[in-house]
Amino acid sequence: MTVSPLVWVLTLLAIVGLLLFDYFFHVRSAHVPTLREAAVWSALYVGIAVLFGLGTLVLGGGDMGSEYFAGYITEKALSVDNLFVFLIIMTGFRVPRENQQKVLLVGIVVSLIARAGFIFIGSALLNTFSWVFYLFGIALLLTAGNMLKPETEESHQAQNLVVRLSRRLFRTSEEYDSDRLTTVVDGHRMLTPMLLVMVAIGATDLMFALDSIPAIFGLTQNVFVVFTATAFSLLGLRQLFFLLDGLLDRLIYLSFGLAAILAFIGAKLILHALHENNLPFVNGGDHVEVVEISTGLSLVVILAVLVITIFASLFSTRGRTQTAMAHIRRDATAYLDPEYTEDPAERERVFQRLLRARDHITELGPKAKQQVWNEEDLMALCREVGEAHAAAHADHEIRPSL
Repeated sequence: MTVSPLVWVLTLLAIVGLLLFDYFFHVRSAHVPTLREAAVWSALYVGIAVLFGLGTLVLGGGDMGSEYFAGYITEKALSVDNLFVFLIIMTGFRVPRENQQKVLLVGIVVSLIARAGFIFIGSALLNTFSWVFYLFGIALLLTAGNMLKPETEESHQAQNLVVRLSRRLFRTSEEYDSDRLTTVVDGHRMLTPMLLVMVAIGATDLMFALDSIPAIFGLTQNVFVVFTATAFSLLGLRQLFFLLDGLLDRLIYLSFGLAAILAFIGAKLILHALHENNLPFVNGGDHVEVVEISTGLSLVVILAVLVITIFASLFSTRGRTQTAMAHIRRDATAYLDPEYTEDPAERERVFQRLLRARDHITELGPKAKQQVWNEEDLMALCREVGEAHAAAHADHEIRPSL
């Protein structure tokens, strides 16, 4: 289906309007969003995406509608996996909690611009050279294989090449100056870590785009569907970050599910490439009669894999244990960092979550406790936070210490 220029313009205006609304009404004034605020706005953005999909289904037909929903769900799932890397980057840069919203929004805008460029380049390549389907398919299979490798926080380095280069070329302050991108230190204008973390998020987004764009082209070659599904999956990502905070570490099997989805789409792309084949060294340059996977079946497979991997993660003992370990490390570091937040309620939330994580590890049975590799170090962190918490509440009723 050909989409008119008017529909393109209206869609772009709507997306830009949502981003501006997000900035002026939520991000411009630095604050830590509550769980309720994050839940309400996440639901709203998902609702907008679903309504747009229903409109696509009604006006564009069943094929176009199913392609949109398959693309949207796939991109949304990939974006959730990306949130874990964003969390590591912001932890590595010690971004104050109040300023994390602005970093995420800038990352979303950079990602949207970068992916729009990749989408139009990818579409031009696919329309000109049918063998590009082979490349996209192989790229997704390789990506799926890489996602099966064990990942640790150390495997994601916030100090990437772009950031290291920026530090060498420009003067950079050691401390943040609210949410400003530059500051004056000893009479010299310098960049703040706020700008560097935005560079790190933007550079990471570019790498993510190299995986996600071939994936959605494996589901549809309609540029309008590819762009809108990608854009609406990114909108609301900021709110989703704060809503899923505490669950990201628990989705331990999500990477396996995403690997299976990417491998499935990669196989679908290669089958389509064989069907459209014109390479002289493959079947003499003739098309290969193969079964092609429908968009409807793709949607069912994607949903089934995501549901299975998410439920397996949430209800597994290993998932709960790894979540508790990650919370103790991350929350203890945050609580002991005086610059983490100026919001007492946020500091208390971190402390209470640390309490729950401590209790979980303490109550583990002997078999499950084998998954805790450094229990003594974790408990030492808990005691250090407990002492800091008791000292901070010395003049008030002291809560049960760690």
